[in-house]
Amino acid sequence: MKTSPLFTTIFLSLLFSCKQAVPKLDVSFVSSNIRFVHGEKFDNPNQKSTKLRAWKGQKVNIQLAVFAGNDISELKLGINPLKNVTGNKIDNIKIGFVDFLMSDKYKAGCSANKTTENDSLMVADLIDDRQTSAVKANSIQPIWITVNIPQNAQIGDYKGSISVNNEELHIEITVIDRTLPPPAEWTYDLDLWQHPAAIARVHKLNLWSDEHFAAMKPYYQMLAAAGQKNITTSIINEPWGHQTYDDFPSLIKWTKKKEGTWTYDYQLFDKYVAFVMDCGINKRINCYTMIPWSLKFSFFDEALQKDTAAELKTTSAEYKILWKTMLTDFTKHLKQKGWFEKTSISVDERAMADMKIAIGILKEVDPNWKVALAGDYHAEIEDDIFDYSLASRLSFDEKTLQIRKAKGMPSTFYTCCVEEYPNGFTSSPPADHVWMGWYAASKGLTGYLRWAFNSWTANPNADSRYTSWPAGDTYQIYPGPKSSIRFEKLIEGIQDFEKIHLLKKAFIKEKNEDKLAQLNKILKSFQIEKLNKESSSLGIIAGQEFVNQ
Repeated sequence: MKTSPLFTTIFLSLLFSCKQAVPKLDVSFVSSNIRFVHGEKFDNPNQKSTKLRAWKGQKVNIQLAVFAGNDISELKLGINPLKNVTGNKIDNIKIGFVDFLMSDKYKAGCSANKTTENDSLMVADLIDDRQTSAVKANSIQPIWITVNIPQNAQIGDYKGSISVNNEELHIEITVIDRTLPPPAEWTYDLDLWQHPAAIARVHKLNLWSDEHFAAMKPYYQMLAAAGQKNITTSIINEPWGHQTYDDFPSLIKWTKKKEGTWTYDYQLFDKYVAFVMDCGINKRINCYTMIPWSLKFSFFDEALQKDTAAELKTTSAEYKILWKTMLTDFTKHLKQKGWFEKTSISVDERAMADMKIAIGILKEVDPNWKVALAGDYHAEIEDDIFDYSLASRLSFDEKTLQIRKAKGMPSTFYTCCVEEYPNGFTSSPPADHVWMGWYAASKGLTGYLRWAFNSWTANPNADSRYTSWPAGDTYQIYPGPKSSIRFEKLIEGIQDFEKIHLLKKAFIKEKNEDKLAQLNKILKSFQIEKLNKESSSLGIIAGQEFVNQ
């Protein structure tokens, strides 16, 4: 039987169109230390299985990448829980699509970046928990997986899988016989500054309304689960001179009476602090600030019947009267609440001369007042700073650091817009945040500070740039709340810090000098200057292999 040329043409056309309709989909495990940049070439490693080792009580980060040959209208994700040979499960597994947003390339200094530059730089960071996602042809869709190992998990091998449409990839995690304590018991001093007004704005809620407090709860619980120790409170309006997109209003209402006396309404301060403590952040209350960037102090003037402001130099008599009066009243109130021992008057990057004046006033009111400072190192006032965070380029001398730690004084480091690396920008390598945990351990520091947890831009899910700061400098998580690669890797570094702390104690107790020497050798390799020439992931790979053996 002969086939007509027309029939052959139609048949081949239909066959070709069917072939074209089948999506070309490749999925592979990739390192969680990789951040994808939209449009950059990345070779598919075709890794269909992954094997990891973890402690009981640990969160494990895993990254997948979908390499789309043509448009895919719908990607669906599925999870088969991890099981061991006896049928025990690890089923607390979260999976999400990683979204791209606008970023920029780092430029030296805090004023070099402009939001109109580098408009084509799109980076993967936001982890969204939607059920499906569309993917454009010739693009990459990262997928983020977080496996939460129970603290009571049996040791041994657990096997499971992740499905992406019809593609199945296999995960094996070996749970070793070591246990991380819950985040509330971590020793790491994490201090990411919270910004309540930004939450009200993105959720379109009235500031300080019941709905606003309800919306804040999952954000603060999320931060508490990372081991956050400090509550950020503003005791004056705009402690940082309105350098953020959203207002930073005072939690305390200052009123100057007609006769010249002062009253202070702590109702909102009390409600907010109690709320944050109830969310699980309850170790310290940091009050900003006696030395604002603008040196302007606003209050309600009863005689004028309006809000007004006074600009006072720290050297003026008026400054001392203003603060001595307020602090005398505030001290009494904090003691009545049982919060005085937790509270510090906090200052950000202010000159030593101003610090000396503020400390003098505080000690005059009550010698037991605590002070927190993020900034340069000043030996002359070091002993007066309870919570001291140094810029990453600086360090405490060994003797001072040991004395501080013996007294239980938080002694941390911070990064901001001036450091290209390590850092937490949207363009930073994800390994940088893990590296910070190792760096703190290597220097004997107690933790890390950063502004800010959630000082969002106008459209934080789409554009992480804000004025002169490097993109992503003002926030680490997204409205929702939704996590980020940066935030998950920050937690990974904190977990490593806790592992190091526990292993050192164990090695000393066991008199295992060989293991202790190996660990100390690894820690010595974490030097900031080395990041100029090598990836932050290199030291982490070796370090994590050791602590997870």
